[in-house]
Amino acid sequence: METILQIIAGLALLALGGEGVIRGAVGIARRLGLSELLIGLTLVGFGTSAPELVTSLDAALRESPGIALGNVLGSNVSNILLILALVVLIRPIAVNPQAVWRDGMFVIAASIGLAALALGFGVLDRSIGAALLISLTGYLVLVWRLERKGGPAAELHQQEAHTHDPTPYKIWVAALFAFAGLALLIVGAELLVGGAIALARVAGLSETVIGLTIVAIGTSLPELVATLAAALKGRADVAFGNIVGSNLYNILGILGATAIVHPIAIPSDVGMVDWAVLIGSALLLSFFALTGKRLTRLEGAALLAGYCLYIGALLMG
Repeated sequence: METILQIIAGLALLALGGEGVIRGAVGIARRLGLSELLIGLTLVGFGTSAPELVTSLDAALRESPGIALGNVLGSNVSNILLILALVVLIRPIAVNPQAVWRDGMFVIAASIGLAALALGFGVLDRSIGAALLISLTGYLVLVWRLERKGGPAAELHQQEAHTHDPTPYKIWVAALFAFAGLALLIVGAELLVGGAIALARVAGLSETVIGLTIVAIGTSLPELVATLAAALKGRADVAFGNIVGSNLYNILGILGATAIVHPIAIPSDVGMVDWAVLIGSALLLSFFALTGKRLTRLEGAALLAGYCLYIGALLMG
């Protein structure tokens, strides 16, 4: 019972901390005169992935690669097959085919590239981490240059900057929000990772399975809140963009930064099924979005069914 409470407390602090970091960082950026486009592209995307970053860093430093890697892989899978599926079941989402084609292809390419690196080298070392971060930087620069000229997702990224309004008006208050949020993230990650390790031992499950399930779902809570809020407000493209952007940040940013701080050995129980689900979920999402220019409730149900099958296979395996 104590372990469960520790995990719940960790998740709550991660959710609060992530929101504090986003609101504070966006508030500071606006006071400094940064454009809404740049804020949406960078700070909001990073902010919603902050719980994954701090959790994976903490796990890697504790020599728990199953949680460090499983957190990211599981978050990406749950973002699509669970979170987006639930949102679509509540309210179908219309999408911009041009934006889906570009950003969706980036997510697919990043997923395939990560699987190839992990299977080929067996470890995500500092050189691979640097390559992932450079790839993320290149993507952001490319998108910013395209969208400032009025590209297909320019309005989407500008709207993303407002998904966590209101932000503090005074810069010192915004800075306080950001630093307080960071402190909550650090404490929350400590509690969550410690609880996840203890739970794995008590339940007789591997740390990888715990990372792919409980930890991943928990650190994805900010994406659930942001995506659901955007969909209910009628900002369908923003809801879709939250998921795509978060998945890119998770692979290229979170794993890149974590590997630079502490290389991640690929756990032996991360198998071909896990990589296939990671890549397959991105492919399926892009296929659904491109074929009908919208995600329907039936497609949401198909995504959710896929998630249930995957989790069932993990827990029974």
